[in-house]
Amino acid sequence: MVSSEPLHRVAVLIITYRTYPELRRCLASLAADGAAVDVIVVDHESDPAEVAAIRRECPWARILVEPANAGFAAGVNRGARETAAEYLLLVNPDSFVEPELPARLAAWMDAHPEVGIVGPSISNPDGSTQASARRFPDFTTAIAGRSAWLTRVLPGNPLTRHNLPYARTAPGEPIEVDWVSGACMMIRRGTFDQLGGIDEGFFLYWEDADFCRRAKQAGWRTVYLPVPGTVHIGGASSRHASDAALQAFHDSAYRLFVKHTTPVGRFFAPLVRGALRARLALMRRLVRAQVRRSHE
Repeated sequence: MVSSEPLHRVAVLIITYRTYPELRRCLASLAADGAAVDVIVVDHESDPAEVAAIRRECPWARILVEPANAGFAAGVNRGARETAAEYLLLVNPDSFVEPELPARLAAWMDAHPEVGIVGPSISNPDGSTQASARRFPDFTTAIAGRSAWLTRVLPGNPLTRHNLPYARTAPGEPIEVDWVSGACMMIRRGTFDQLGGIDEGFFLYWEDADFCRRAKQAGWRTVYLPVPGTVHIGGASSRHASDAALQAFHDSAYRLFVKHTTPVGRFFAPLVRGALRARLALMRRLVRAQVRRSHE
């Protein structure tokens, strides 16, 4: 049900899971825009004392209490049902939002009605730019994706440049891309409603790539606009359930593949599933080794 709160043109949707310190900092960065936008926090597995404190500190933000963790996609859809805003700005709770970002993105979307999704630049805490604008995954992504070994060793190689087109953009110059990160993306309400929201079959990870792909299939453009957006720390929620997050990443990657592959591609689905299971096992070993080293 849509809230009876005064209509705002932009709703900022923040989906949280045990990230109260980060959420406080994120809301503080939005405080100047608090009266101009509808800030909606969907808090999974809520702590009543923390929620009460944040409501006192940020009365302009609406906190939706969820007793269980239904996943990021479900949280976005839950928040979207509470607002009739023309634009939905997804922001991760472990982010600092640049001043006037909601208004800036909305004004740009007003001028480009064919664009359904826009993502600004996302920075790391050290000031470097995150690879938030990407190509849809293909056979090169495993070795030259955002965090793949080839990208780490030779970041300027042709395969990485193919997968991460953000690196070829000039400051402020928009570029059409396949998908942008859900850590900070603005979605036109008409696009969101036409697609039926985010696919809740993705518990965590890859739901942004799926949404942008479905938007493209429906005739909408996705654009990367390299203007200051957020400073994103990353991993605030997943650290509370790191193994579950690893599992979700690989499960969602397989779902994305099966959902969008060709009939010929489905023939290779067992190989893809096997490769993802092997990667998951490797990642778990690496995490356990890292934990052991940290306790030595």
